[in-house]
Amino acid sequence: MLKASPNIVTGTVTLKNDPRILPFGKILRRAKINELPQLINVLKGEMSIIGPRPQDQRCFDVFREDKAEILTVRPGLSGIGAIYFRDEENLLHQAQGDMIQFYDTVISPYKGQLEAWWVKNQSLKNYFLLIVLTVWVLFFPKSRLPFTLRKDLPPPPQGLYL
Repeated sequence: MLKASPNIVTGTVTLKNDPRILPFGKILRRAKINELPQLINVLKGEMSIIGPRPQDQRCFDVFREDKAEILTVRPGLSGIGAIYFRDEENLLHQAQGDMIQFYDTVISPYKGQLEAWWVKNQSLKNYFLLIVLTVWVLFFPKSRLPFTLRKDLPPPPQGLYL
């Protein structure tokens, strides 16, 4: 991204065809290769492979519930929020009205609910299931499989069509 990109256009929210993303960055983001440097953090024990994705403070502030619980676990390279919102830029693009308001009032609070679900439902089974789903959606980004496997997740809010 461009230098000082949080101070340009939409701040910390990245939109479809965001002018701050450089051409090479578009390739990295599409393939999710831009996340690979975080493997160093996993190896250092600062992150986990699966856990709540790190958020900047502005985005974390609009999580509605369980913020303190989310902070009790290591952040993850991937997680339930990242899997379900792998196409977030397109969701924002399809939003009616103010995209930032839609992010702050619909997407981000639901991400917070999903991350809180993870904290409460951590298990070896869920850990490996989310690793498999992460790989699955990398190869099959349009797949509906992640939405069919977990029936106990919080239901998406009205207006959010995942």
